[in-house]
Order: sequence, then structure tokens, then C-alpha cells
Amino acid sequence: MIAKDFSRVDRVSGLIQRKLAQIIQTEIKDPRLPRFITVSAVKVTSDMSIAKVYITIFGEHMDKDMTLGILNKSAGYLRTALARSMKLRIIPNLRFVYDESIEYGNNLRDLIAQANASNEETHISE
Repeated sequence: MIAKDFSRVDRVSGLIQRKLAQIIQTEIKDPRLPRFITVSAVKVTSDMSIAKVYITIFGEHMDKDMTLGILNKSAGYLRTALARSMKLRIIPNLRFVYDESIEYGNNLRDLIAQANASNEETHISE
């Protein structure tokens, strides 16, 4: 029974992720929002009351705090739009969070590149 509940939560999370990505791109018309917002993950609690929505922002003029503020203020509207497009009895409350994993991965990549470059310099000078 627990495995069945877990898989249902995963399916709902995936469905919410796809629908929200589409709704944010097509229905939210706030000019302050960056053009490229990606819904990278959605984690729904087991009781389906809260969905934590992880977003990433691409572009040069990204203001994480402002973007999160706009999306969290629009959460009620987005929840209603989800309810129109999904056949679920309970639509979870939405909480938007910035996904730091891409920045973390980029920082790791840069550190590895620096380490490799200094390692190559050491081998060349020997």
C-alpha cells in the first residue's frame, strides 16, 4: 500500500510539473518575470496538501527573489489554473523555491576545470 501511494505522488508531481511549466509560460504575463523560467522539479507531500515547486531561471537579468515573490503571489491563480486542467480531487497549495542544483553543478564544473588547468601547467613545467 505504501508503494502504491508513493507512485501516485510521483505521478501527480510529474503531471503538476508539466502543467505548471506550460501555464507559467502561456498565462503569466508579468513583464518583470524572466522569459526563461523552468520548472525543474515538483515535490508533493504524501497527503497532497503542499507542492514545493523548484524553478530555475536562465538569462542575464535574473532576480531570484523578485521572481520567487511574483510566482508565490500568483500561486492562487496558478493553483486554480491547475485545477481547470487536471482531474484531481485535491490540488495542492503551491510553494515556489529556487533550484540551486544547476548553479552548484556549474560551480563544480568550474572548480574541476581550474584543477585540471593547474594540473596541466604543473606537468608542462616539469
